[in-house]
Amino acid sequence: QVQLVESGGGLVQPGGSLRLSCAASGSRLGFRAMGWYRQAPGKERELVAVDTGIGSTLYADSVKGRFTISRDNAKNTVDLQMNILKPEDAAVYYCNAVERFTGIDYWGQGTQVTVSS
Repeated sequence: QVQLVESGGGLVQPGGSLRLSCAASGSRLGFRAMGWYRQAPGKERELVAVDTGIGSTLYADSVKGRFTISRDNAKNTVDLQMNILKPEDAAVYYCNAVERFTGIDYWGQGTQVTVSS
């Protein structure tokens, strides 16, 4: 059974930093793309950053230059370093992993990020 376990959310002041971590397990096939999405109250879930698994990373325009995604393929982990956080970054952040060959999407349980003074 595939599981994605996130950690690292919390409360931070505007301008501060947080690092989210996600560990994926349970797949014999491994994962192609791994990344992070977020959903704020009343809004749709949106892509934040993704490591495509084919040598490229994608970022939402709103986080470019502030967030960095990093991945450890050997450990099946993906981290999101978030700097210069803004109140509009507040949301529940979800880890996502797309399994190789099947293309099945897996999601973590979500971790809350609150940006407030």
